[in-house]
Amino acid sequence: MTEEERDEIIVLTDEEGTEYEFQIIDVLEVDGKRYAVLFPLEEDAEDDEALIMRLETDENGDDILIDIEEDEEWEKVVAEWERILEEEDDEDEDEEEPKA
Repeated sequence: MTEEERDEIIVLTDEEGTEYEFQIIDVLEVDGKRYAVLFPLEEDAEDDEALIMRLETDENGDDILIDIEEDEEWEKVVAEWERILEEEDDEDEDEEEPKA
């Protein structure tokens, strides 16, 4: 997935047929599998609420999003995402510190 694809807007539809727009804000790899971190574009969505789904390739070579159903897989992916966010926070803090 290219940097441009990470910024793309996708639409997901729930069981009731309601459509929701998301922006792909990151793609990470855990245990050899790719995961997309999606941020809702709805105004009433909570500020820090992101959705993570497994990113696979179908028989036509197109990327598709799959729900993560296994607790162990989910926990590993969330831990990796939190680690990435912590690293970014640490980098931001380093940039803000005045240099002597």
